[in-house]
Amino acid sequence: MYLPRLKTSFFFILHTALIRCLCSIIIRTYIFNIPLRLTQTRKVHLCISKFNHNPGPLTQFTDDEMMMKDTVAKLAKEEIAPLVRKMEKEGKIDDNVLKALFENGLMGLEVPTEYGGAGCNFMSTILTVEEVAKVDGAVAALVDIHNTLVNSLIIKVASEEQKQKYLPKLAQNYAGSFCLTEPSSGSDAFSLKTEAKKDGNDYIINGTKMWISNSDIAGVFLVFANANPSAGYRGITTFFVERETPGVTVAKPEEKLGIKASGTCMIHFDNVRIPESNILGQFGHGYKYAAGFLNEGRVGIGAQMIGIAQGCLDATIPYTLERKQFGKDIFSFQSLQHQIAQVVTELECARLLVYNAARLVDAKKDVMKEAAMAKLIASETALRVTAKCIDFMGGVGFTTDFPQEKHFRDSKIGTIYEGTSNMQLSTIAKCIRREYS
Repeated sequence: MYLPRLKTSFFFILHTALIRCLCSIIIRTYIFNIPLRLTQTRKVHLCISKFNHNPGPLTQFTDDEMMMKDTVAKLAKEEIAPLVRKMEKEGKIDDNVLKALFENGLMGLEVPTEYGGAGCNFMSTILTVEEVAKVDGAVAALVDIHNTLVNSLIIKVASEEQKQKYLPKLAQNYAGSFCLTEPSSGSDAFSLKTEAKKDGNDYIINGTKMWISNSDIAGVFLVFANANPSAGYRGITTFFVERETPGVTVAKPEEKLGIKASGTCMIHFDNVRIPESNILGQFGHGYKYAAGFLNEGRVGIGAQMIGIAQGCLDATIPYTLERKQFGKDIFSFQSLQHQIAQVVTELECARLLVYNAARLVDAKKDVMKEAAMAKLIASETALRVTAKCIDFMGGVGFTTDFPQEKHFRDSKIGTIYEGTSNMQLSTIAKCIRREYS
């Protein structure tokens, strides 16, 4: 008998409370302009809904990235692998390989499509370098430096006229070189002796560059020279210098321990006259470009190294499954299992550092510390992995009949160029100090 009355009373109270609540909201918001306060729970719910999209793991790629990775892997296996021994012996990139790189878009990965490039993101470049490096470190070095240093710098700081002049060539038939290092300036990259003196509407460049990758085949050089020595490193400016310019002399390629097919030469600039319009970017900003774009280059070196290490493992682990000792395959021995598990794990850690740095570049984030970490760990890991693979192979791994010794030799450069391992540690320490200061 009392239930209906209780029910009516309950709904009356609820109805009254709702009306009061709505009136309070209207008065606070529209009359007194007082913002509503969210409860902590509501704030958490809004935060969760705002970030509901899961970006996925670092090893998960977009459809475009996956297609690029698969395409490059196929190209490397079919077009590059058969010529690796020939290129190693001759000490140069085979013309057919170079042609295949251009025809398949690997030399204009991030170049916008309106300039004849593929219009890819940086992550696609890193995946490309990694896949090529699994087959040959020398070709990977060519692709890496051409894309992450030469093309990238032009894309980001060149004038529209310069982009139209150089990017279509660089994407389709024209290799480029990044000319920073000198005989007296290696790790101390800004103590350059090469000078560019103003002469009317021209600049005259004099100096020598050393350890310049791709210089044996490059059609254009990005030359870092001091155009205002009184300003110190703030006078460093970047110039376009074409190979045919009078006064440019490219010496014979150096004979190296590894990446032998990658042409590394000394270049002499003797009274090389170029127009003022050949300045790339802003006058006196060369030191900024070198410091900034070498970060991207270091991520590229990391990709080279994880590719070399993975290629070495791919050639080694099947051997351990087939090689019989004491009546069973050598992979069955726990001591070898543990060693293989160790190097595979170390390589995966290095790969994740490289991929993370690449994603940060695409997100336009500061990548100085992450690039240094990626290069440091990837290059040191590649050395350990390739050395271990030779051990796993035994005597045959020490011969040139198998690829392990080449991967081992190719991996050594990773701890040296574009900043030694000690320089990477110094960079990381500098970033840590800045974070905690």
